[in-house]
Amino acid sequence: MARRIGSKVKTSRRYGVALHPKAERALVKRNYPPGQHGPQGRGRMTNYGEQLAEKQKAKLSYGVLERQFRRYYAEAVRRTGSNSLNLLQLLEMRLDNVVFRLGFASTRDQARQMVNHAHMLVNGKKVDIPSYQVSIGDVVGISPRAAKSKLFANLDEKLKGKETPSWLALQADLLSGKVLDKPTQDDIQPLFDPKVVIEFYSR
Repeated sequence: MARRIGSKVKTSRRYGVALHPKAERALVKRNYPPGQHGPQGRGRMTNYGEQLAEKQKAKLSYGVLERQFRRYYAEAVRRTGSNSLNLLQLLEMRLDNVVFRLGFASTRDQARQMVNHAHMLVNGKKVDIPSYQVSIGDVVGISPRAAKSKLFANLDEKLKGKETPSWLALQADLLSGKVLDKPTQDDIQPLFDPKVVIEFYSR
């Protein structure tokens, strides 16, 4: 399975947003691009450059590579309603993202690994595909066998009091959560402008 490698901190500094928790402190201390000429600032970008940067931030936020991201764009345009909201919903309703949003993982990368290792259940069945699209009414949980491992030790206690998006309902004691609805843009608050991403692909 293809995956993106490289420093997430440097990538976050390049685009000026924290694409990984480790990058938050770095952006406070060095809020400029990496490299020899970084302290001179990002400079003025063309309209194309701005659109490309938003697209890259979207892909990096969710850990999606180009070919798959193009498929998400095509599906978003095919659906009725707002193209930009459709795109966000497709990204948010990936299984690895739902695992992250429920608090079972501290990052999307960790959530993707949990799904790949078949630790997660959807409606009681193991699913090991991170890009699996959940639906309204689906119940996502940790398999009983995985719940006994050190990876999830005391997770039920850690999840108590955790706030989750309104479109998800967390049951901390059962180590599971239910998809109540599709997310709205207010629920998501993305690090990128989805309208600009749609404009980039529709050129």
